[in-house]
Amino acid sequence: MFRNVTKRSTLFPALLVVAAVLPPASYSGEPAKGVSTLQTASTLWTEPRDIRARDLFYGAGGKEHEPRAPFKFIKEDLDGTNPKFVIQDASGTKWKMKLGIESRPETVASRIVWAVGYHVNEDYFLPQITIENMPEKPHRGKDLIEPGGVLREVRLKRDPEGEKLGAWSWKDSDFTGTRECNGLRALMAVINNWDLKDQNNAIYMVNNKRVYMVSDLGATFGSASRTWPRDRAKGNLDSYSDSRFIRKVTNEFVDFQAPARPSFVYLVNPKEYISRVRMENLGHNVPRADARWIGQLLSQLSPAQLRDAFRCAGYAPEEVAYFVRLVSDRIAVLADL
Repeated sequence: MFRNVTKRSTLFPALLVVAAVLPPASYSGEPAKGVSTLQTASTLWTEPRDIRARDLFYGAGGKEHEPRAPFKFIKEDLDGTNPKFVIQDASGTKWKMKLGIESRPETVASRIVWAVGYHVNEDYFLPQITIENMPEKPHRGKDLIEPGGVLREVRLKRDPEGEKLGAWSWKDSDFTGTRECNGLRALMAVINNWDLKDQNNAIYMVNNKRVYMVSDLGATFGSASRTWPRDRAKGNLDSYSDSRFIRKVTNEFVDFQAPARPSFVYLVNPKEYISRVRMENLGHNVPRADARWIGQLLSQLSPAQLRDAFRCAGYAPEEVAYFVRLVSDRIAVLADL
């Protein structure tokens, strides 16, 4: 019922050869000793003592922070590739609104990542929203705006209450090589996050502490790589079901499929293609013990909690059930490594 497999293109054979033999950027993958040896005021992960009690319908912000109508337009946000706008709700809180195919999977991903102790933005999915004073001709997303400022299937994100300091690098950060960072790499494979660019990570200064997070989780729950057509790459049950989870397991390490190199059609942009080939290594040489550690944390989530994570993002009941089954299967594999 959910199958719709797209064959890869065989464009540009010469570039295919180059990309196939190109070595990925180095990544040691050395096992970490303990949770972390950091003595700095930085945090990527906080031990969750209440995983089984966490509310995955409302997520990190809870019901109390849920955005309230009426909403009014503040400005257009031109970062990234998806249409985004900054709006303000009845309480005066500002929200970044994302439209398009990332709105649903990002809402789910934020809840699962938060549930096991990682820092996330507060995300909420709204099936429909009315925005006062919406511009008639925005730079992006004009076709998604209905008369009267009505928009459908939007994700609202609230940034932490603190200063954004910049981005952090997977391969060269305070946490590289630690158990929590390796566990996060494995978690990104669970949700098929193939867009692990450093610019999708953020550091905020909150209460005199540097808070590290993956701030863009939109490229999830679809294929293990950037694909064509693009709507198969994110929030697509067919693609998620068809994708491979683990490539190889040794006594010490695990190689995950995600992030994988993109479909060959993207060789029309060799620089982009090569950068994503190099990104593959973030899913390779993950210490087996660290992957098992995050799997055992995830295994504390109940089927009801996982259902809530997908229900809150507007997925149909049959999609929710299938997604939960697939995610649960991946969690079980990790926990048993």
